[in-house]
Amino acid sequence: MSGEDRQSELAREHRERQLQRGRQTGKPRRNSLIGAGVAVVVVAGGLTAAVALLGGENKGEAGDKPLAAGSSAPPSEIPSLHPTPTASANLGKVTCSYRKDTSGSPAKYVGMPPAKPNLKLKTMTITTNHGDVVIDLATAQAPCAVNSFAFLAGKNFFDNTKCHRLATPENSGLGLLQCGDPQAKADGKNPTDGQGSSGYVFNDENLGGLPYTKGTVALAQAPEAANQNGSQFWISLSDETAQLQPDYTPFGTVSKGMDILDKVFTGGWITNPEDITGDGGSNAPKIPVIIKDVLLS
Repeated sequence: MSGEDRQSELAREHRERQLQRGRQTGKPRRNSLIGAGVAVVVVAGGLTAAVALLGGENKGEAGDKPLAAGSSAPPSEIPSLHPTPTASANLGKVTCSYRKDTSGSPAKYVGMPPAKPNLKLKTMTITTNHGDVVIDLATAQAPCAVNSFAFLAGKNFFDNTKCHRLATPENSGLGLLQCGDPQAKADGKNPTDGQGSSGYVFNDENLGGLPYTKGTVALAQAPEAANQNGSQFWISLSDETAQLQPDYTPFGTVSKGMDILDKVFTGGWITNPEDITGDGGSNAPKIPVIIKDVLLS
């Protein structure tokens, strides 16, 4: 099977999962933007355990957060998946489509990204209160995701925002840090952390194009909703996260600053008893992570 056929197969499987979830749960729910709770199946010693990726059961005082939180219904019509550009595709003809977020999530709206992406972007540098985290971008595979980040970074959207969620293998079977909610307080007390958005959404890309192993960077969105990406993203902090289904757009890998993230990861989490979603989506890392600036080049 060719790479392109495999991408198409993954896209079909992804869409079928979303439809099945909708049939099982009724109206799909969505995290403001888009932190989500993902169901992960872990097999160990013949036992199968379901783990909520962006949520997860609170188990103690030192760590508990997977990806974002917050939820609401996605638009009634979900556009078809963006085709993932391949090496043979004419990337010069790629255009991106962004649409208003109608979920009612609190948003910091700074406008819509341009339709034509800059395909020359190679790195994204996130300057934090602990130092720089550099991400090598998969621009050809996820041009619209990269385009969105370039636009938001140019509007200083991420400046002085806090990474609001930490997941560890102990509390959720996963390892990741979630950021991108412009209104998050990340103090383990604010019940709406993980619901803030950019005010627009866009389609999935590159599903299955990168494994969610340590260092992979992907967009966050609720498990029941496809094509509802926005400003929230997560960074995989352990290989346990690779168990996730390919439902989240991967758009880069960390090439510098993993030592910073490792320190945050081992520092534990603050359990938020007021989390309105009940899935741990607003449990913060004990070591605060503040994004000072984001630059794509």
